[in-house]
Amino acid sequence: MNKNIDISNVILKTQRMILRPWKDTDLNDFYEYAKVDGVGQLAGWTPHKNIEESKVILDIFIEGKKTFAIEYQNKVIGSLGIECYNEENYPKFNSFQGREIGYVLSKDFWGQDIMPEAVKAVIQYLFEVENLDFILVCHSDRNKQSARVVQKCGFKYIKTIKYDAIENSIHSILYNPSRK
Repeated sequence: MNKNIDISNVILKTQRMILRPWKDTDLNDFYEYAKVDGVGQLAGWTPHKNIEESKVILDIFIEGKKTFAIEYQNKVIGSLGIECYNEENYPKFNSFQGREIGYVLSKDFWGQDIMPEAVKAVIQYLFEVENLDFILVCHSDRNKQSARVVQKCGFKYIKTIKYDAIENSIHSILYNPSRK
C-alpha cells in the first residue's frame, strides 16, 4: 500500500548535489529545462510552452510535498518525485508499504551519472527514514536513459504494463521493485 510521505522539511545531500523541496524562486531554472524538446516526452509530458505553465506545475510540486528539486552547482536541474503507485496493479504488495519514484533531468546534464546518484540518495532515505518495504520505478520502453538509471540503482524487472501516453499511443512501462 502507498505510505504517506511529506518531504517538505527534508534535505538530502550527495557528493555533488542537494535534493530539497521546491521553492518559488526555482521557477526560472525549472522552466529552463522543462521547455526543452526531448526532456519531458520520455516521461509522459510535453515541453512547457511558457513560464506560466511551469509555474502551475511548480505550485503542484510545492503543495504536494513529495517532489524533490535536484540542485547542482546552485541551480535546479531536475526533479525526483515520490509518487503513489497504482495499488490495483500490485495486489501482492497490499500488506507492504511502498511508493513509486519518477524523475526528470535537464538535457544538459544527461550522461553524467547525476540521476543515479540522486535516485540512490532517495532510495536510502525511503528505506532508512520512511521505512518503506519496497520502491517501484517505471520508464517507457523507449526511454533508454531511464532504463540505464534503473539498472544502475539495482532495481529488478517484474512486469510490463500498458498505458496511454500523451500522444495517445500505447507504450510498455517497466516496473521495478527494490525490496529490503
